Amino acid sequence: MTSPEPQPAGARTGEKATADRAAQAALGDAVRPGTGEVTATVIVNAPAPRVFDALMAWERQGDWIPFTTVRLVGGDGGEGSSIEAVTQVGPAVLRDEMRVIKVDRPYEIRVVHYGKVLRGPGVMRCTPLGGGRTQVVWHEWFHLPGGTAGKVAWPVLWPGSKVSLTQALRRFARLVEAGGLS
Repeated sequence: MTSPEPQPAGARTGEKATADRAAQAALGDAVRPGTGEVTATVIVNAPAPRVFDALMAWERQGDWIPFTTVRLVGGDGGEGSSIEAVTQVGPAVLRDEMRVIKVDRPYEIRVVHYGKVLRGPGVMRCTPLGGGRTQVVWHEWFHLPGGTAGKVAWPVLWPGSKVSLTQALRRFARLVEAGGLS
């Protein structure tokens, strides 16, 4: 009997690999970066594993993302899990459906937003720094809804998106530093 050929570190084989390919295929064009791009960065005075765990606490995101309720729809929060974030301001409701496609603890979480309005990949990265600090970078590449109108509106909406994302990350940092998301 021969042993199987060695696989690269982290490679998936067999049924798991087939299931992963099928799940990503079901996401369609949402896996490709869109033209709407936003990035926010914050330094958290806490070690990367603690910061990473706080980011993975999906249902706690409402503690630091205003007007938002997040729930785990399927899975355990790790790779392959489905998450729904609902942001509501008055009568306006925005539903964000996403799938976790990669978890590289304690460094990176990759998601794909696959809803009707919010579509495209996103990544949250934790980079350990000296003194027990961690840099968090949150980057999203959205497909802009509304065709040409969406592309024209994006330069007007982008600054607000960046400010909102940055403020949310600052709130996140304060909560982690205070031990409120551990």
